Amino acid sequence: MQRRFFVSPLLGLVLAAAAIGAGLAADAPAPMAIPHGSKDLSQAVAGTYTLDPNHAGVIARVSHLGFSVSVFRFDKVSGTLEWDPVRTAKSRLTATVQTGSIATNVPGFAEELAGPDYLNAGAFPVATFVSKSFRKRDATHGTVDGTFTLKGRAVPLSFDVTLIGCGPGFAGGPVMGHVIGIHAETRIDPKLFAMGPFFKDPIQLVIDTEFDHKG
Repeated sequence: MQRRFFVSPLLGLVLAAAAIGAGLAADAPAPMAIPHGSKDLSQAVAGTYTLDPNHAGVIARVSHLGFSVSVFRFDKVSGTLEWDPVRTAKSRLTATVQTGSIATNVPGFAEELAGPDYLNAGAFPVATFVSKSFRKRDATHGTVDGTFTLKGRAVPLSFDVTLIGCGPGFAGGPVMGHVIGIHAETRIDPKLFAMGPFFKDPIQLVIDTEFDHKG
């Protein structure tokens, strides 16, 4: 008799806990769907995309007197992409880098590079690229031609561009809507921009970034 009296309340507690758990499970939000980029450019909807500064890397790979390659990074970059997936050639890109945001792993060298003997960021605080044409080579590669301006001098420049991924991101959230992620490379001649006697070989510019469209 005592055993039955003990088991019945215990069974009641178990059933009550199960009922509460079932109710909580019913009220729990659905698991978040984690997006993943596609290589299909048709997944990139038309519209105005803004460069995401949280997912952007602008790297300059510079010959160190012919012995090795030094890597400099620019930390402040912005840009706008007017994307037309149907008429790709009609797309437009404008990008800006703050030259004074250069960073290196050599103490004090970034300040020197931003100074008057090199980038002269005080007089020319930004470098810009404005596209003139988009030329598609295959499903994930193309060339963007345009005008690059550094230290007040404008020169024609072409970027080889690779699509990394595109499509809906966290479309319902405040940060990512639709995304186009790219890798781009080009080379500039430092002699065209009076970069001093130490910079003679072509400088490779490497850009990895995402463009976000909130619509």
